[in-house]
Amino acid sequence: MIAFVPLSTVAADAVEALLDRAFGVDRHARTAYKVRGDGNPIARLSVAAIERGALVATIQCWPVTLSTDDGEALPLVMIGPVAVEPARQRDGIGRLLMTHALHAAHRDALDQAMMLIGDPDYYGRFFGFDSSRTGGWRLPGPIERHRLLAKGNAVPAVAGTLGPARAPLAARFAAGD
Repeated sequence: MIAFVPLSTVAADAVEALLDRAFGVDRHARTAYKVRGDGNPIARLSVAAIERGALVATIQCWPVTLSTDDGEALPLVMIGPVAVEPARQRDGIGRLLMTHALHAAHRDALDQAMMLIGDPDYYGRFFGFDSSRTGGWRLPGPIERHRLLAKGNAVPAVAGTLGPARAPLAARFAAGD
């Protein structure tokens, strides 16, 4: 049986090792890492899956900012990475983690502007993410445009640059607003 626990209760080195196994040791060069920057994940949305005492999967959610071309700083929640132990991929654990994180976001009213970089068929079919409002977004690295997905009533369909949460926005997510 899988137990879901706050990611903050799991040893950081165990999480990093799982991320390396799931995505490779060069994962830090990916565009998603540049978007979220050096901040901290949103603790109440970041979860670990534990089975028989072993870490089998994690999901992290991050505060990010869409800096619009009009000068606004719009907060978004970036989902990912969703990391599953390679031998356990395709067991549905990632979907369980996504569901858990989305329910927590809904409970905390953080589900109004969520984004991720991922497979549009999977995240669209199971979770309602699409690229219909992300066409004007710029990222600090290469991206396959069709993989830049969002969902929520507050997702802006504007031009702007995605990047790390600005200090006041990061504090808002940390405080639980």
